[in-house]
Amino acid sequence: MLLADVVAASGRLAATRSRKAKIAVLADVLRAAVPGERAVAVAFLTGQPLQGRLGTGWRTLVGLDVEPAPEPGLTLSHVDAALSELAATTGAGSAARRTDVLTALLSKATEQEQTFLFQLITGELRQGALEGLMVDGIAAAAEVSGDAVRRAFMLSGRLPATAEAAMTGGSAALTEFRLELGRPIRPMLASPAESLTDALAQLGPAVVEYKMDGARIQVHRDGDDVRVWTRTLRDITEYVGELVDVVRAMPCRTVVLDGETLALTDDGKPRPFQQTQARFGATREEQVRALLLRPYFFDCLHLDGRDLLDEPLRHRREALHRVAGEHVIPGVLDPADPERLLADALDAGHEGVMAKDLDTPYAAGRRGSAWLKVKPVHTIDLVILGAEWGHGRRTGTLSNLHLGARAPDGGEPIMVGKTFKGLTDELLAWQTAEFQRIETRRTRSTVYVRPELVVEIELDGVQTSTRYPGGVALRFARVLRYRPDKDPAEADSIDAVRALLR
Repeated sequence: MLLADVVAASGRLAATRSRKAKIAVLADVLRAAVPGERAVAVAFLTGQPLQGRLGTGWRTLVGLDVEPAPEPGLTLSHVDAALSELAATTGAGSAARRTDVLTALLSKATEQEQTFLFQLITGELRQGALEGLMVDGIAAAAEVSGDAVRRAFMLSGRLPATAEAAMTGGSAALTEFRLELGRPIRPMLASPAESLTDALAQLGPAVVEYKMDGARIQVHRDGDDVRVWTRTLRDITEYVGELVDVVRAMPCRTVVLDGETLALTDDGKPRPFQQTQARFGATREEQVRALLLRPYFFDCLHLDGRDLLDEPLRHRREALHRVAGEHVIPGVLDPADPERLLADALDAGHEGVMAKDLDTPYAAGRRGSAWLKVKPVHTIDLVILGAEWGHGRRTGTLSNLHLGARAPDGGEPIMVGKTFKGLTDELLAWQTAEFQRIETRRTRSTVYVRPELVVEIELDGVQTSTRYPGGVALRFARVLRYRPDKDPAEADSIDAVRALLR
């Protein structure tokens, strides 16, 4: 398959807001691709090269002056091989070798293909092919159920591999995916609830647990081999030795656990999220001096040879308590006084509570009604679109943030407001440097950036407004923290923001 075919499909995706039309475009591409190309096509159309981060930024690419090819001739295999070479290029002299690889690749690309490759390599490709749409596109192309694709994707953690299996072997191949020790699965997500009373009214028998301000982790143990991943499935094992030691000491041979980790103060209160997150990039020398992390597990997906994904939560919790003991997150089954538990969680310095249906299986990758989160204030995750230069004591720093909500169809984030509140001097200095590193353009007052940073915003609510494209505006918004553990596809959608109008 030619790269030009994928570029043309990308253009059709960007040109329509119809979910049905997008799914049809994706299905057509997958049907046309041959084995070996499908995985690359899926990766390109979701904006995520098979090689992951390529270590090449926008400034490197714009510094190249390569005459485009007059006619399309690049194949997907050729591009994928070049990206693999790019990702593997490190060490002394790597900058020059990267330039050579990119120059050779771009010289074979047409003008449209060059633009597509620029966006793909820098992570700026936003054409509307979100993972949910691609799942439906795979199902349509392979003529299998969407649920079968979603489950296989949950277990494989990789859409390209899921697509290849579906197109090659249909439903039978998808059922071959199993929970595999050493291969992380996509995490189950929660939806917000207006209050704890509302949450419990929606559920049947439930457990109410603390909602901690920590970092999501998934842990696999196979004998003495223990590995730890973040919610984005990044392997952080080398940075969190104390978590490895805790799981290695548990009374089991094999286990897969879902949970949170955070650093605590001397009096047991949670430290700021940024301090926990900073541990995930620490060197071994820094770890000696770093704050220790404590794990709190809330789910058990496998124990001693038995997969528990399809078991109801009540059974998974029984296994969890047997193996994790003191490291189980605080919670109560059908509490007589749930509001007291919420108050205790807040007094302990945590965000709120989670209410979970005890009769449901583990369903990754979707925000359903089985898990509901309750916080005393509204918080939403938004995407940074740009920032305005500050005034007064903030002169010389990028201060007033432009905030966007995720577009459900995968298009550009939709602006819903601005805020300059909640920013410490440290954050101001960091974002001033970081925003200029990822800027796309600027005016006299504003620096606009690639929409790749997610920030958690606290607000009183929203109101209707014609000022912003989303038709709503944030009320009394302030920055709580940046979320380096999330990517823009996990930000809250414009529909979720509009729902706060109630």
